[in-house]
Amino acid sequence: MNPQSSEMPPAGWKVPLPYQLARPTYWPAMLALGTTLLLLGFVTLLPVALVGLALSAAALIGWIRELIHE
Repeated sequence: MNPQSSEMPPAGWKVPLPYQLARPTYWPAMLALGTTLLLLGFVTLLPVALVGLALSAAALIGWIRELIHE
């Protein structure tokens, strides 16, 4: 049903409100990469884990800041 149509919905139904999706962003992919490096670093080398930790922290902060500004 189009919101512009003059048809009334059946009894007990409501016309759905339009919703907005969040803008596409790279932060979730960066968080996944950081988490992967963090876990891989625990198995291999500590510097890899530290890079993963830093990348995960930066991605979380960036993602949260972007969501707050929306």
